[in-house]
Amino acid sequence: METKEWTVRISLAEAGDDTSAQATLTTAKGEQVTGTGRARRNPADPSKPVIGDELAASRALADLAHHLAVIANHDISESAADSPPPTRSW
Repeated sequence: METKEWTVRISLAEAGDDTSAQATLTTAKGEQVTGTGRARRNPADPSKPVIGDELAASRALADLAHHLAVIANHDISESAADSPPPTRSW
């Protein structure tokens, strides 16, 4: 069995009550897919920067997952177009 390793790097940036995140997946072949996420602290909430980091990172990872699903669906569609329709025996 072949083992592959992909890495995900998450970059976080804070500006006041706003946190943004970028999650970049890099495949073993060097291909990259990126997702982004943002979080904004409600002024009524206590200042806990780690919560903004967690929310922004989770949203960036969710966006990254969405982009990967879109790519996979596109690849499936292309693959299906390249293969002949199944034959029926009835």
